[in-house]
Amino acid sequence: MKLAITIFVLNALYISINTFRTMLVVKGHQFLAPIVAIGEEFVYVMALAIALQHIDSPLNIAAYAVGFGVGIYIGIVIEDNIALGYVNFEVTVQIDPTNPIHAHNEELAEKLRDLGYGVTVSRAEGRSGARLVLSILAPRKADRRLMEQIKEISPDAFIMVQEPVQLSGGFWSKEVDRRYHSTNHMHH
Repeated sequence: MKLAITIFVLNALYISINTFRTMLVVKGHQFLAPIVAIGEEFVYVMALAIALQHIDSPLNIAAYAVGFGVGIYIGIVIEDNIALGYVNFEVTVQIDPTNPIHAHNEELAEKLRDLGYGVTVSRAEGRSGARLVLSILAPRKADRRLMEQIKEISPDAFIMVQEPVQLSGGFWSKEVDRRYHSTNHMHH
């Protein structure tokens, strides 16, 4: 039983690191990913050596398999909590000053700017009339809070969140971080 627990823990640890490292690679962290990979492979070799020496036990095989699944879950949780990178919110709201449901939507961009977000606004036309399309870049750590703030200000907003693969430019890469960290510390 002790051996099965060791196999489970080592494989869960290996797969957690593997999942996290894979996410680093996908997000383009070319220096951090290889460093994490060294630790990953060290744990992998240990886990595999122990598991292969004792592959005759169904309990050990089950421990290895369950460790794999638990490791993926833990890796996702770790990456979600670290929340590397940025998200781009594309928010579409209908504007109609005569309709009380949509009257507040005209103020959405300015209210989000007051909260420290950079907002780019475009006017658009939809099937049922004029719309505003807002583009907001935020650190991933702020995405849940931003979603709540948009829904609070404009409950009828259509919101689509995307993760940019690559960013370039002064405001997007420097100012957003600075603004997030300064407004985040004020709210806590």
